[in-house]
Amino acid sequence: MSQRVLVTAGANGIGLAIAKAFAADGARVHIADINAEAVAAVTGAFENITGTVGDVSKPADVDALFEDIKKELGGLDVLVNNAGIAGPTAPVEDYDAAGWAAVVSVNLSGTFNVTQRAVPLLKQSEAASIITMSSLAGRFGYPNRVAYSTTKWGLVGFAKTLSMELGPFGITSNTIHPGAVDGPRIMSVFEGRAAASGRTVQEEIDNAMNNQSVKKFINPDDIAALAMFLAGPHARTISGQLFPIDGDSKAAQ
Repeated sequence: MSQRVLVTAGANGIGLAIAKAFAADGARVHIADINAEAVAAVTGAFENITGTVGDVSKPADVDALFEDIKKELGGLDVLVNNAGIAGPTAPVEDYDAAGWAAVVSVNLSGTFNVTQRAVPLLKQSEAASIITMSSLAGRFGYPNRVAYSTTKWGLVGFAKTLSMELGPFGITSNTIHPGAVDGPRIMSVFEGRAAASGRTVQEEIDNAMNNQSVKKFINPDDIAALAMFLAGPHARTISGQLFPIDGDSKAAQ
Protein backbone atom coordinates (compact mmCIF):
# COMPACT_ATOMS: atom_id res chain seq x y z
CA MET A 1 0.00 0.00 0.00
CA SER A 2 1.37 3.44 -0.90
CA GLN A 3 2.28 5.82 1.90
CA ARG A 4 0.02 8.74 2.79
CA VAL A 5 2.20 11.77 3.48
CA LEU A 6 1.62 15.29 4.82
CA VAL A 7 4.32 17.90 4.20
CA THR A 8 3.86 21.33 5.77
CA ALA A 9 5.31 24.26 3.80
CA GLY A 10 5.37 21.79 0.93
CA ALA A 11 4.94 24.14 -2.03
CA ASN A 12 8.51 25.50 -2.16
CA GLY A 13 12.10 24.74 -1.25
CA ILE A 14 12.91 21.77 0.96
CA GLY A 15 9.24 20.95 1.47
CA LEU A 16 8.58 20.75 -2.25
CA ALA A 17 11.65 18.56 -2.79
CA ILE A 18 10.35 16.18 -0.11
CA ALA A 19 6.82 16.17 -1.51
CA LYS A 20 8.07 15.44 -5.03
CA ALA A 21 10.35 12.65 -3.83
CA PHE A 22 7.57 10.84 -1.99
CA ALA A 23 5.20 11.35 -4.93
CA ALA A 24 7.76 9.94 -7.36
CA ASP A 25 7.99 6.87 -5.15
CA GLY A 26 4.25 6.30 -5.47
CA ALA A 27 3.07 7.96 -2.26
CA ARG A 28 -0.08 10.02 -2.02
CA VAL A 29 1.09 13.40 -0.76
CA HIS A 30 -0.81 16.33 0.71
CA ILE A 31 0.95 19.68 1.13
CA ALA A 32 0.01 22.60 3.34
CA ASP A 33 1.33 26.06 2.53
CA ILE A 34 0.39 29.72 2.98
CA ASN A 35 1.23 30.48 -0.67
CA ALA A 36 -1.98 29.82 -2.61
CA GLU A 37 -0.37 30.36 -6.01
CA ALA A 38 2.42 27.89 -5.24
CA VAL A 39 -0.02 25.28 -3.93
CA ALA A 40 -2.07 25.57 -7.13
CA ALA A 41 1.06 25.19 -9.26
CA VAL A 42 2.25 22.07 -7.44
CA THR A 43 -1.11 20.33 -7.26
CA GLY A 44 -1.72 21.13 -10.90
CA ALA A 45 1.56 19.55 -11.93
CA PHE A 46 1.35 16.31 -9.90
CA GLU A 47 -1.74 14.15 -9.90
CA ASN A 48 -0.82 12.43 -6.63
CA ILE A 49 -0.15 15.66 -4.72
CA THR A 50 -3.11 17.50 -3.20
CA GLY A 51 -2.96 20.65 -1.13
CA THR A 52 -4.48 23.03 1.39
CA VAL A 53 -3.75 26.73 1.74
CA GLY A 54 -3.34 27.76 5.35
CA ASP A 55 -1.19 28.90 8.25
CA VAL A 56 -0.10 26.18 10.69
CA SER A 57 -0.05 28.71 13.54
CA LYS A 58 -3.83 29.23 13.19
CA PRO A 59 -5.89 26.40 14.72
CA ALA A 60 -8.84 27.02 12.38
CA ASP A 61 -6.54 26.57 9.38
CA VAL A 62 -5.18 23.35 10.86
CA ASP A 63 -8.74 22.10 11.38
CA ALA A 64 -9.45 22.76 7.70
CA LEU A 65 -6.20 21.05 6.72
CA PHE A 66 -7.13 17.83 8.49
CA GLU A 67 -10.60 17.82 7.01
CA ASP A 68 -8.89 17.89 3.61
CA ILE A 69 -6.46 15.14 4.63
CA LYS A 70 -9.28 12.85 5.69
CA LYS A 71 -11.01 13.51 2.38
CA GLU A 72 -7.95 13.24 0.13
CA LEU A 73 -5.84 10.61 1.91
CA GLY A 74 -8.24 8.85 4.29
CA GLY A 75 -5.45 8.50 6.85
CA LEU A 76 -1.78 9.30 7.42
CA ASP A 77 1.48 7.36 7.52
CA VAL A 78 4.10 10.11 7.39
CA LEU A 79 4.12 13.63 8.82
CA VAL A 80 6.88 15.99 7.71
CA ASN A 81 6.90 19.10 9.91
CA ASN A 82 8.69 21.52 7.61
CA ALA A 83 6.88 24.84 8.16
CA GLY A 84 8.98 27.55 9.76
CA ILE A 85 10.03 31.18 9.48
CA ALA A 86 13.39 32.85 10.09
CA GLY A 87 12.29 36.01 11.88
CA PRO A 88 14.28 39.19 12.45
CA THR A 89 18.06 39.56 12.50
CA ALA A 90 19.14 41.58 15.54
CA PRO A 91 20.96 41.19 18.87
CA VAL A 92 18.82 40.14 21.82
CA GLU A 93 18.56 43.62 23.34
CA ASP A 94 17.23 45.02 20.06
CA TYR A 95 15.14 42.01 19.04
CA ASP A 96 11.55 42.88 18.14
CA ALA A 97 9.12 41.26 20.60
CA ALA A 98 6.47 40.83 17.92
CA GLY A 99 9.05 39.13 15.71
CA TRP A 100 9.93 36.76 18.54
CA ALA A 101 6.26 35.89 19.05
CA ALA A 102 5.74 35.28 15.32
CA VAL A 103 8.66 32.86 15.08
CA VAL A 104 7.55 30.95 18.18
CA SER A 105 3.97 30.86 16.88
CA VAL A 106 4.89 29.26 13.56
CA ASN A 107 7.96 27.19 14.39
CA LEU A 108 6.87 25.75 17.72
CA SER A 109 3.13 26.25 18.14
CA GLY A 110 2.45 25.53 14.47
CA THR A 111 4.39 22.29 14.64
CA PHE A 112 2.52 21.35 17.81
CA ASN A 113 -0.86 22.19 16.24
CA VAL A 114 -0.27 19.96 13.22
CA THR A 115 1.33 17.11 15.14
CA GLN A 116 -1.39 16.99 17.78
CA ARG A 117 -4.02 16.56 15.06
CA ALA A 118 -1.89 14.04 13.16
CA VAL A 119 -1.15 11.64 16.00
CA PRO A 120 -4.57 9.88 16.10
CA LEU A 121 -4.27 9.22 12.35
CA LEU A 122 -0.67 8.04 12.64
CA LYS A 123 -1.63 5.60 15.40
CA GLN A 124 -3.88 3.86 12.88
CA SER A 125 -0.95 3.28 10.51
CA GLU A 126 1.08 0.08 10.56
CA ALA A 127 4.37 1.98 10.07
CA ALA A 128 4.13 5.68 10.87
CA SER A 129 6.85 8.31 11.03
CA ILE A 130 7.17 11.93 12.11
CA ILE A 131 10.05 13.90 10.61
CA THR A 132 10.62 17.38 11.97
CA MET A 133 12.82 19.86 10.15
CA SER A 134 15.18 21.56 12.58
CA SER A 135 18.36 23.29 11.39
CA LEU A 136 22.05 23.75 11.85
CA ALA A 137 20.80 26.42 14.26
CA GLY A 138 19.15 23.62 16.25
CA ARG A 139 22.62 22.35 17.23
CA PHE A 140 24.50 25.62 17.75
CA GLY A 141 23.78 29.09 19.00
CA TYR A 142 23.10 31.60 16.24
CA PRO A 143 24.15 35.20 16.93
CA ASN A 144 21.47 37.79 16.04
CA ARG A 145 18.91 35.04 15.32
CA VAL A 146 17.78 34.21 18.85
CA ALA A 147 14.17 33.27 18.06
CA TYR A 148 15.10 31.05 15.14
CA SER A 149 17.81 29.20 17.05
CA THR A 150 15.67 28.84 20.17
CA THR A 151 12.74 27.34 18.28
CA LYS A 152 14.93 25.00 16.26
CA TRP A 153 16.46 23.70 19.50
CA GLY A 154 12.96 23.41 20.92
CA LEU A 155 11.92 21.16 18.08
CA VAL A 156 14.60 18.67 19.12
CA GLY A 157 13.01 18.31 22.56
CA PHE A 158 9.61 18.11 20.92
CA ALA A 159 10.68 15.30 18.58
CA LYS A 160 12.48 13.39 21.35
CA THR A 161 9.39 13.54 23.54
CA LEU A 162 7.24 12.30 20.66
CA SER A 163 9.63 9.39 20.19
CA MET A 164 9.22 8.37 23.82
CA GLU A 165 5.43 8.81 23.85
CA LEU A 166 4.70 7.26 20.47
CA GLY A 167 7.35 4.56 20.23
CA PRO A 168 5.04 2.00 21.87
CA PHE A 169 2.68 2.56 18.92
CA GLY A 170 5.44 1.88 16.40
CA ILE A 171 5.69 5.57 15.44
CA THR A 172 9.19 6.95 14.92
CA SER A 173 10.16 10.60 15.42
CA ASN A 174 13.40 12.22 14.29
CA THR A 175 14.79 15.63 13.38
CA ILE A 176 16.74 16.66 10.28
CA HIS A 177 19.23 19.53 10.60
CA PRO A 178 20.15 21.05 7.22
CA GLY A 179 22.99 23.50 6.78
CA ALA A 180 23.16 26.02 3.94
CA VAL A 181 20.77 24.71 1.31
CA ASP A 182 21.51 25.43 -2.34
CA GLY A 183 19.05 27.73 -4.08
CA PRO A 184 17.89 31.34 -4.51
CA ARG A 185 17.29 31.85 -0.78
CA ILE A 186 20.89 31.23 0.29
CA MET A 187 22.22 33.31 -2.58
CA SER A 188 20.08 36.26 -1.49
CA VAL A 189 21.58 35.88 1.99
CA PHE A 190 25.10 36.09 0.59
CA GLU A 191 24.15 39.06 -1.57
CA GLY A 192 22.88 40.84 1.52
CA ARG A 193 26.04 40.04 3.45
CA ALA A 194 28.19 41.27 0.57
CA ALA A 195 26.28 44.54 0.38
CA ALA A 196 26.78 45.08 4.11
CA SER A 197 30.44 44.04 4.27
CA GLY A 198 31.79 45.47 1.03
CA ARG A 199 33.11 42.05 0.04
CA THR A 200 32.09 40.20 -3.10
CA VAL A 201 29.40 37.54 -3.07
CA GLN A 202 32.04 34.90 -3.83
CA GLU A 203 34.14 36.08 -0.88
CA GLU A 204 31.10 35.69 1.38
CA ILE A 205 30.49 32.19 0.00
CA ASP A 206 34.13 31.24 0.55
CA ASN A 207 33.95 32.55 4.11
CA ALA A 208 30.88 30.42 4.79
CA MET A 209 32.51 27.33 3.30
CA ASN A 210 35.41 27.73 5.74
CA ASN A 211 32.91 26.68 8.40
CA GLN A 212 32.34 23.29 6.72
CA SER A 213 34.54 20.23 6.26
CA VAL A 214 32.72 19.38 3.01
CA LYS A 215 32.78 22.51 0.87
CA LYS A 216 29.36 22.18 -0.75
CA PHE A 217 25.90 23.60 -0.30
CA ILE A 218 23.23 21.10 0.62
CA ASN A 219 21.12 19.72 -2.23
CA PRO A 220 17.39 19.75 -1.29
CA ASP A 221 17.02 16.39 -3.03
CA ASP A 222 19.49 14.89 -0.56
CA ILE A 223 17.38 16.12 2.34
CA ALA A 224 14.35 14.57 0.66
CA ALA A 225 16.19 11.25 0.28
CA LEU A 226 17.06 11.29 3.98
CA ALA A 227 13.43 11.99 4.89
CA MET A 228 12.29 9.11 2.72
CA PHE A 229 14.78 6.76 4.37
CA LEU A 230 13.61 7.78 7.86
CA ALA A 231 10.03 7.09 6.81
CA GLY A 232 10.94 3.83 5.11
CA PRO A 233 11.09 0.16 6.09
CA HIS A 234 14.76 0.17 7.08
CA ALA A 235 14.35 2.90 9.72
CA ARG A 236 11.63 1.38 11.86
CA THR A 237 13.90 1.28 14.93
CA ILE A 238 15.57 4.66 14.32
CA SER A 239 13.84 7.18 16.55
CA GLY A 240 14.59 10.13 18.82
CA GLN A 241 17.66 11.00 16.76
CA LEU A 242 19.19 14.14 15.20
CA PHE A 243 20.37 13.92 11.60
CA PRO A 244 22.69 16.77 10.53
CA ILE A 245 23.09 17.22 6.79
CA ASP A 246 25.43 20.21 6.72
CA GLY A 247 28.85 19.30 5.35
CA ASP A 248 30.13 18.87 8.93
CA SER A 249 29.58 22.50 9.89
CA LYS A 250 31.25 23.87 13.00
CA ALA A 251 28.78 26.67 13.79
CA ALA A 252 25.61 28.37 12.63
CA GLN A 253 26.51 31.39 10.53
